[in-house]
Amino acid sequence: MQTCELLAKCGFFKKYQETKDLACKGFINKYCKGPDMNECSRKAYRKEHGAPPSDDMMPNGMMVAN
Repeated sequence: MQTCELLAKCGFFKKYQETKDLACKGFINKYCKGPDMNECSRKAYRKEHGAPPSDDMMPNGMMVAN
C-alpha cells in the first residue's frame, strides 16, 4: 500500500488517524493512503504557502467541524 510522503509530518493525519469519525477515516483512506494523495488540498497549501495548514483542514480543503 502506498502512503503519502508527508504522512509523518501531516497534522491532520496525526490528529485524526485514531478517530472513529467515518468522514475523517474516509479521507485518510482516500487521500493519505489511497488513490487521491496527489489531489490533497493540504499538500497544495503547503506547496503554495511554504508552511502546513491548520491540523483541522481536511484533504479536500474543508475544515473539520468540532
